[in-house]
Amino acid sequence: MKILITEFMDQAAVESLKKQFDTNYDPTLVDRPDDMLVELKDYDAVIVRNRTQVTTALLQSAPMLKVVGRLGVGLDNIDLPACKAKNIEVIPATGANALAVAEYVIGTAMMLLRGTYRSSDAVAVGAWPRNALSNGREIGGKVLGIVGFGGIGQLTAKLAQGLGMRVVASDSMIAADALIWAENNVQFRTLDTLLAESDVVTLHIPLTTDTKNLIGQQRLAMMKPNAVLINTARGGVVDEAALAVVLKAKKLGGAALDVFETEPLKNGSGLADCPNLILTPHIAGVTAESNERVSSMIAARVSKFLLR
Repeated sequence: MKILITEFMDQAAVESLKKQFDTNYDPTLVDRPDDMLVELKDYDAVIVRNRTQVTTALLQSAPMLKVVGRLGVGLDNIDLPACKAKNIEVIPATGANALAVAEYVIGTAMMLLRGTYRSSDAVAVGAWPRNALSNGREIGGKVLGIVGFGGIGQLTAKLAQGLGMRVVASDSMIAADALIWAENNVQFRTLDTLLAESDVVTLHIPLTTDTKNLIGQQRLAMMKPNAVLINTARGGVVDEAALAVVLKAKKLGGAALDVFETEPLKNGSGLADCPNLILTPHIAGVTAESNERVSSMIAARVSKFLLR
């Protein structure tokens, strides 16, 4: 059996697959989609991250394909109905990168609230902006609002509570009286109430027709003027143009985006000159440790599926 890997994967996991299967590891293939379509014609499995688009056209070019392994948890780059129609199994790395994302959220929230970590260049040349940087805020005692209370949201809540934060959460798929809230010492809120109450808002929801631009002009206006917003979920959940407007008008305390509607961002993006904005290239869930966990999980699960 043959496996094609189109994006980066931990080398130890790649080697484990090579011992069992005819495995082609080519992390540059994601940038050569035409070559990918040709290459896939006789493969039984393909392993991807978020950049490879598993479309109907790709599936049509792979008549022998039986399984798609996803090195991550988001599935919006995979045409799930088309896979189901062709009886192709889709296997995500559920839970393997949760700690990496949760730590990113907490660390980034602390940076945004404190607001003191961009002074290195000034201090290095003799400036001393001590007074200007003395009004940063502590994370202890603040309210964290979590939108989407799955595995990542629950782990983020636990880390936040360890730092003395009070946690509220909203999830359209979980009833207000579900046991999960009390079990995690988290208070349920509707989305709009959560936005108004929270000092830090973090998003952990998929991109769907219902969540497209969920956090737009109207809901950004509901947030506290000194609150911060963090999106590690999916680009398109936050209206980037509306966010730029409120940041430039100083009607929001800060924001961090790890995901964008178009990736990479286009040159000249309206986000370029926003104050107290942290932009990272879709890496919240990618660390040395999480890459090992994600890769080994997918290698094992794809192997098990092919050898069943």
